[in-house]
Amino acid sequence: MSTLPASTHPRGGLYFEDFEVGATLRHRLTRTVTQMDNMLFSNMTLNPQPLHIDAHFCATETEWGKPLMNSLFTLGLMIGISVNDTTVGTTIGNLGMTETRFPAPLFEGDTVSVTTEVVAKRESRSRPEAGIVEFVHRAYKQDGTLVAECRRQAMMRKRPAAEA
Repeated sequence: MSTLPASTHPRGGLYFEDFEVGATLRHRLTRTVTQMDNMLFSNMTLNPQPLHIDAHFCATETEWGKPLMNSLFTLGLMIGISVNDTTVGTTIGNLGMTETRFPAPLFEGDTVSVTTEVVAKRESRSRPEAGIVEFVHRAYKQDGTLVAECRRQAMMRKRPAAEA
């Protein structure tokens, strides 16, 4: 797995120039998800779906037998885990996410790990101080099963002229 260079940004994020197409990073940070994560996220987003919050419903009326982690929580966690190693302090803004999928379920007690692959980059046409980087983020549970994946485009700061 190819790596990305060490950050020179005070917060730890990488600049546009630091990203190389084809580089893949396995993030060191992992997280075991809990029932409380599911309940808090579902309540914060006003999502009453029993598939996420009702253990009895899941045990008696679903093929899973237990609550599924909310897929948008999984997506947010996957992106969040990637931030410390890649974009903290250097992202101007997210431009979009495509090809988002959840090929396998995630449950309370599963531990999530994440990889980020740099699949494209280009100069910004409208902002000379920025470039656009396209990432593919993948989340896995402890047995290596892929549970989430998305393609994300972010506008990234270029290295300040004093550092170039």
